[in-house]
Amino acid sequence: MAVLREVVSGDVDALQELIESDPGYAERVTGYPPGAADAQSLLMMRPEGLAEEGKRVLGVWEEGQLVAVVDLLRGYPVGHTAFIGLLEVHGEHRGRGVGAAAYGLAEEYVVREWPEVRTLRLAVVDTNAQQAQGFWEKLGFESTGESKAYEYDKLVSTSRLYEKQLLGEERGG
Repeated sequence: MAVLREVVSGDVDALQELIESDPGYAERVTGYPPGAADAQSLLMMRPEGLAEEGKRVLGVWEEGQLVAVVDLLRGYPVGHTAFIGLLEVHGEHRGRGVGAAAYGLAEEYVVREWPEVRTLRLAVVDTNAQQAQGFWEKLGFESTGESKAYEYDKLVSTSRLYEKQLLGEERGG
């Protein structure tokens, strides 16, 4: 049975192992294979102006193994929105529905823990769109039509924004 819990500093090795198990993702969005400090960076990095308590890195654990990770930003870019910075599935668990299950658990977390959030938002980088766009659309995300230039060192691309409205009386839906 899958268990959702926050990924903390003591889980950094498991997180790094998950990131390294799917090198294609890092290569598509950075132009490089995973780096040795990627897990630590994921736990620490957040947009300027977002308080530390506004970031949650949630892990989906099965039989003690981290099988998926979801990076959530509360109130970003505005108060009623949560931004999904990353959803990544361990390479050995891809194609089994783990990503959709991880998203479902993360959405339940947002609904339960962050009652002010009415919208989930994310960006899909064009260099990762073939793998990611259909996944997010199946989960109910729709393109906002907004795009931004995306650069990571030598990789130059475009990121496209997607949103999903959360339903429920307490959210005005």
